[in-house]
Amino acid sequence: MQYRKLANSDLEVSVITFGAWAAGGWMWGKTDRNDAIEAIRASYDLGVTSIDTAPIYGQGESEEIVGDAIKGISRDKIQILTKFGMRWDLAKGDFGFKSKNNEGVEIDIYKYAGKESIIKECENSLKRLGTDYIDLYQIHWPESTTPIAETMEAVATLIKQGKVRHAGVCNYNAEQMAEVEKTISLVSNQIPFSMVNRAVEEKTVPYCIKHNKSVLAYSPLERGLLTGKITPDYKFQEGDHRASNKYFTSESIEKTNAFLEKLKPMAAEKNATLSQLVLRWTIERPGITIALVGARNAAQAIQNAKAIEVKLTKEEIKFIDSFLPKV
Repeated sequence: MQYRKLANSDLEVSVITFGAWAAGGWMWGKTDRNDAIEAIRASYDLGVTSIDTAPIYGQGESEEIVGDAIKGISRDKIQILTKFGMRWDLAKGDFGFKSKNNEGVEIDIYKYAGKESIIKECENSLKRLGTDYIDLYQIHWPESTTPIAETMEAVATLIKQGKVRHAGVCNYNAEQMAEVEKTISLVSNQIPFSMVNRAVEEKTVPYCIKHNKSVLAYSPLERGLLTGKITPDYKFQEGDHRASNKYFTSESIEKTNAFLEKLKPMAAEKNATLSQLVLRWTIERPGITIALVGARNAAQAIQNAKAIEVKLTKEEIKFIDSFLPKV
């Protein structure tokens, strides 16, 4: 495995980081808890020391699974990345969207990052994770009802208390990041990035490069689309959010698979899967620090971790770039 420090901090993370959204089951269809725990442990055995989760993933279930998976591992050997600012149990802030919990009960999701809410969320996360500190604490989404300064002052308080080591954001644009910097020093921005979704390269990634902020790329496999295993007639489980996602229309899947066909010879030559080739390309992309990738079982986790073994020359990267779909 390879490791990179976030910004100019002392926080070093694995370039392949375990993304635990699917582990919580929420919006991904049913997930087996034991399979998720085994996936995290299999990743760790191959050097994936960083795990990214959030309270909203399964309404606490993902964090609990992470907490169970890391029992017995020395705390200083892993890096826990979690989030705040999405509430399913409080109707306050910006209404996000309607959803269903893992029991199929309809719930309303709100984006809220008031000070008192952040302090409460942090305490709950620490309990679920079974730890006394969080390595990277990230606001999950921007929200309009709370001044950014108030939100970041709360995070600064948690850092002073030793409950949080470093501050990050998710889904922020360059202007919002600049506003955050007036209150606290950020180390990272977690944003969506993949071969078919590169819009952040226009402004956000250049800002991060200029100001030495790390980019944590989520959905680098575009929720499984870039594995090449999704066909136009693919049937999603009930509750799987991908069923209504624009990248998963029959037309989009056909176009993506046609693009992936051009990469298959290179993957075969390197004795790698398409997803491993995609992940390696992702962490070689300018400005991208790490790739967050999920797994529902140990086999998937092992495959993801071994993407680090794929080597790409500058010429091979240019070859891949020449086929990239237009954004």
